[in-house]
Amino acid sequence: MTRLFTTTRRTRRALVPVLAASALLTLGTAGPAAADSDQLWTYSDPYELILPGAYEDGSAPERTVALQVSHDNIANPVGTGHLTVDAGELAAFVKITWPANCAADTSVTAVCDIPSLTGTDRVTAAELKVSALPDAPDGAVGTLRYTAVAGDMTSYPGETRVTVGNGPDLALSQSPRQDGVTPGTLISAPATLSNNGNRTAEGVLLRLSASRGLAYTERPANCEYLDTEVSTQALCVLDETLAPGDSITLANPLKARRNALYERYDYSVEPYSAEALEAARAGRTYTPGTGAELDPAPAQTPRTATATAAVPDLDPQDNSRSVIIHATNTADLRLIGSRVEGAVGETVRADITVKNRGPAWVASLGAGEPVATVDVRIPAGATVTARPDDCYALTADGEWVEEQLGAPRYRCTTPIYLNERATHTFPFDLRIDSATRSTASVAIDNDQYEPPIRAYDPDLTNNSARNVVNG
Repeated sequence: MTRLFTTTRRTRRALVPVLAASALLTLGTAGPAAADSDQLWTYSDPYELILPGAYEDGSAPERTVALQVSHDNIANPVGTGHLTVDAGELAAFVKITWPANCAADTSVTAVCDIPSLTGTDRVTAAELKVSALPDAPDGAVGTLRYTAVAGDMTSYPGETRVTVGNGPDLALSQSPRQDGVTPGTLISAPATLSNNGNRTAEGVLLRLSASRGLAYTERPANCEYLDTEVSTQALCVLDETLAPGDSITLANPLKARRNALYERYDYSVEPYSAEALEAARAGRTYTPGTGAELDPAPAQTPRTATATAAVPDLDPQDNSRSVIIHATNTADLRLIGSRVEGAVGETVRADITVKNRGPAWVASLGAGEPVATVDVRIPAGATVTARPDDCYALTADGEWVEEQLGAPRYRCTTPIYLNERATHTFPFDLRIDSATRSTASVAIDNDQYEPPIRAYDPDLTNNSARNVVNG
């Protein structure tokens, strides 16, 4: 037997009704500049809720809506405040249970206390428990509205859309981040798959993606695989009947390869259907596994409910998870400069090259930033007549310039990954302006934020070089 293994969203900062912004605040000892630059924000977790309808016995799954508040300027402390919540649009089909810090004016309105906002992190103002009423019609929809007040700041009304729906609601737990993994060792990214809906899911489609430095320890026969340059993707069909309240464990056994460094493992689920499987393949050819079939272990006793044919997931917000896995490894980047010669007026090609000498590949799979940023200075005896698309012009002091040709300095970026033994070249066309030897420096920025080159590169001395003309 092989054992394989609610999103939080901030209201966007636009002055529209579904978002939360604020008036300006002048408070306490904060200076006018700090107060004038401060803003109050509200959040909803989840930002939109699809609420399962009632079971056949009339009971209904309960969900939590967390309403949160923050502000921008840490130099401007904000005292206690309150959050006014109006669930009037939900009264016909939703039951609201108010938390202890909320004083209910009616069954659908309340005022909730907000603690002091001493920092800029989000603070929970109210955790509402909501469930569908026994006779709530499928598709009923309404909007939960709320307004935060703290000090002299008043936010614009925030909104959370609530819809009643009947169906399975598959949810995945978050596997913890892993650091300090040793290349060549076995690891696991355990997770729990639950059906939080009010209808049974007849089968599950599991999607997996392991980045280049990770390998699946087994390839079960009920999974199919696609190997790419940066990852191995898998589609697994689980012949599992998941009733409401049913959960299964996913062990997700993996191996850190010799080239592992900054890795990422993604896993997601949806109710199975032949159409969903074909859509996941997206016309690509997957290779079936040959190992023992994947057979997840049950995590708890299911609750009986009406079974349904395969249908879309009731609420897909928590159907997908990502795990960052960092290995203790090195990758030696090397920068190779250019040495060109030519007569005055001649145009020559100058190549600046970044090499990864391994043993690890390097990828910014979380931030999506370039592996390396290179500062390329142009020798005084030459003029750039053509530049690479991934380089932009600067003044000698590093300021942006509009004209992209003929600049004395360029900032160049590699792709977001460099495989082990990969080479990336920045080709410049240089017009020779002087027969005299001239040189300039080229250097990798070892202090860039992501990925942090100093953290994994064992030899920083080869991260700089020279750009030489007629030398």
